[in-house]
Amino acid sequence: MKKKKIAIADDHILVREVIAMYLAAQMEAEVMQAGSIQELEELLEKEGSFDIILLDLVMPGMKPGLEALTRILELNQNKPVMLISGNAPPGAIHEALHRGAAGYVDKSQSARSLINAINFVLAGEIYVPMSLRLNSARPSITDEKGLSPKELEVLRCLTNGLMNKEIAQTLGISEVTVKMHVRSICAKMNVKNRTQAAMIGSQFLMV
Repeated sequence: MKKKKIAIADDHILVREVIAMYLAAQMEAEVMQAGSIQELEELLEKEGSFDIILLDLVMPGMKPGLEALTRILELNQNKPVMLISGNAPPGAIHEALHRGAAGYVDKSQSARSLINAINFVLAGEIYVPMSLRLNSARPSITDEKGLSPKELEVLRCLTNGLMNKEIAQTLGISEVTVKMHVRSICAKMNVKNRTQAAMIGSQFLMV
């Protein structure tokens, strides 16, 4: 199987190198690094497109209004570019998503969450941490799809790419109960599987 090709652009060299080593080991991926937007552009021009790029939201070359994101998406042939940051304001994340970013990962999240987010995005979805979902999304999807509060929690986990065992651990319930909720969610949302449920759910739950 061909290795995934990943680029990480972050001006903090320690953060960049640790993440790069972790992804290379855990995902058996080819990971390349850049310390600025200019270095990332040069890397793209030299190496061609990547399967996914992790781009620090606040780093040298990130112009006001995230114009640099548009340029990187073009150079990466519109393949996924996911933002990473430690203190990004919701407004900036929202704008980045509208400009074509494939998602956002907070640096305070666990390493496992980063892997889940990358796999979720590589599957064609948009990833946003549960902590950044709008509170107003709850009544919207509850009213329209008739989901119970617990089903909504399970759906949030699905949109974050968690498997049944991980959902059970996160919510403190059994895997059997998770499967029951997933079946109920799919029935209420009139979809065939969990992937379709997560795709539709992300439209309601995304920042």
